[in-house]
Amino acid sequence: MSRRKAREIAFKVLFQVDQVSAEPQPAFELLIKDERLAEKYWEFSWGLVTGCLKYLADIDKRLAAYSRDWAVDRMSSVDRNIMRIAGYEILFMGNDHAIIAIDEAIEISKKYGDESSASFVNAILDRVRAEQA
Repeated sequence: MSRRKAREIAFKVLFQVDQVSAEPQPAFELLIKDERLAEKYWEFSWGLVTGCLKYLADIDKRLAAYSRDWAVDRMSSVDRNIMRIAGYEILFMGNDHAIIAIDEAIEISKKYGDESSASFVNAILDRVRAEQA
């Protein structure tokens, strides 16, 4: 459960960066205190943030390739940033992370997205994962 919380914090940081050009480090530091993330998960969560930001163009390119009807910048910011986290895990952290990353992204999208978010996120990420297999 705490890795999910780590993913949620990474999502919230990316969301802030995306929406208001927040600085990632201060946003992360505030969230880990407010959300009381166990220290042993800080590195994992921060790694998701920095990895997503480092490979943002590559991740967005893959997401765009499988969402023909939606340009990445036209997707909801919630869906876009949830998929960026999972996309980073699928593309850059190895295949053993893929299924878990997708499952976690679906659960996070149910919590923060709208009624169609989970199915949209699942469809796009399944295609990204299939490409990597």
